[in-house]
Amino acid sequence: MRLEDEIQSNFRNDSHKAIVNILYTNYFIGTQFQEVLKEHNITSQQYNILRILKGQYPKVVSMGLIKERMLDKSSDVSRIIERLRIKKMVERRICPKDRRQMDVKIAQSGLDLLTEMEGSEQQIDGILSKLSKGELELLNNLLDKIR
Repeated sequence: MRLEDEIQSNFRNDSHKAIVNILYTNYFIGTQFQEVLKEHNITSQQYNILRILKGQYPKVVSMGLIKERMLDKSSDVSRIIERLRIKKMVERRICPKDRRQMDVKIAQSGLDLLTEMEGSEQQIDGILSKLSKGELELLNNLLDKIR
């Protein structure tokens, strides 16, 4: 459905429409993503951290590296790590070389959750199933160009 019909609004110009369209689509995808994550009792920020840690596994990772790679740069990484530690999804310890730094590693239960979520990830990928491979490449290129 066209954006104008969806939100019943007019736009100043094509740039205005594109920005509203990106924001509206972000909300649309984010809402569906949140529903999937809710089934696994995890937030999007927790999921993001687990994915970062899985990519570094079996190495330990500094909090600074996690902060650099977070999608939501305003996230309180320390608080999120603590919640994941309480859920036994990550292990956290003081770095032996620098006692001011915390080292974090994904725990087996975190890896198990991500494995369990693979079907859910395919469900999320399905949101873009109406686009061809070429359209997906174009979309990714255009979004990269904007940033």
